[in-house]
Amino acid sequence: MKNDKTILFNLQDVTKEETKEVLKEVYASLKERGYNPINQLVGYLISGDPGYISSYQDARSKIQQLDRAKIVEVLLNHFMQ
Repeated sequence: MKNDKTILFNLQDVTKEETKEVLKEVYASLKERGYNPINQLVGYLISGDPGYISSYQDARSKIQQLDRAKIVEVLLNHFMQ
């Protein structure tokens, strides 16, 4: 049977979920390497310097693919809920 309903695609939701997933992966990589992930992520978010993020498990590459403003937006939205 044919489904005639239009499926809605929300790019903002995809970006939000992708951002959350990358943050979780980067957090885990930093923790596994012995860093304090919160301190490292805050340093990166404030300065924009990718040197705060280890290259272990491509964490630095992953975080750099995201817009820092989007990361802050996702974190704030999560905190305020």
